[in-house]
Amino acid sequence: MIQTNLNRMKPIVIALLLLTATGLQPGMAQELKIAVAANAQFVMEALRIPFQKQTGVQITAIVSSSGKLTTQIQQGAPYDIFLSADTDYPETLFKAGLTVEKPYIYGYGSLVLWAPDLPRLKRLSQLTGESVRHIAIANPATAPYGEAAVSLLKHHKLWDALQPKIVYGESIAQVNQYIMSGAAAAGFTAKSVVLAPTTKGHWIDVPPPGYAPIAQGVVILKRTQSLQAARQFIQFLRSSTGRRILQQYGYRFSAS
Repeated sequence: MIQTNLNRMKPIVIALLLLTATGLQPGMAQELKIAVAANAQFVMEALRIPFQKQTGVQITAIVSSSGKLTTQIQQGAPYDIFLSADTDYPETLFKAGLTVEKPYIYGYGSLVLWAPDLPRLKRLSQLTGESVRHIAIANPATAPYGEAAVSLLKHHKLWDALQPKIVYGESIAQVNQYIMSGAAAAGFTAKSVVLAPTTKGHWIDVPPPGYAPIAQGVVILKRTQSLQAARQFIQFLRSSTGRRILQQYGYRFSAS
C-alpha cells in the first residue's frame, strides 16, 4: 500500500520540481518587469493588454528616460526587459555583458511639436514669437528624443534664438506634464504620445531631416528570472498584432 501511494505521488513530485526549476509556483502567474523609455509609455499600455490575455504573463512597466533606466540596470535594478528610445543605450548594456543578446529594433520613432492651445502654430519659426514663452524639451543628455529636438532646432538655425525659452524635463513624460499643465506653451515630444487616445490639442509633425532616424531597441536582461516569458514578449513585438499596435502609435519599421 505504501509503495503504491509513493508511485502515485511521483508525477506530482516531478511537476513540483519542474515548477521550482523554472521559477514558478502553483497558482502564481508570471510577471515581467519592463523598463520603458517614456516615449513608449502609452504604446506599452496598448501592448500590455493583448499580451497578457494571450500569455497570462503580467507586465509591470517602469517608465523613465533611457539614460536613467540604463544607469539603474547597470546598478542592478531587477528588470527583465528594457525598451529604449534608441539603440545606443541597449548596445552599451550588451557590450557590458548585461543582456542576453544584441538589441532588436522594434520601431522607428519621430518627433512632433505639441502646442495644445496654439492652433495657429504651423511652422517651427513661429516659436520665436512672443506668444510662446516656454518650450519644453527632454534632457538631451539622457533622453534620445531631447537630443533629437536640439539637433532639429540647430538644423533650422533656431537654437540660439530659442535657447532662453527652453525648459528641460527629465524625460518625455515630464515634458508632457509641462505641456499639459500649461507650464510650457509648446514642447517636443514623441509622435506616439500625441496619437494616444487620451491626448488632446494641436500638434504638428516635425520629421527628419534635422535629426537622425530614432531607431528604438529592446533587449532582454541577463538577470531575468523569466527568460521564457521575456522571449514571448519579444516575439509578440514582432508579431502582426504587435506591429499593428506600434504602427497605430506612429512607429515605422524602416529608417526611411
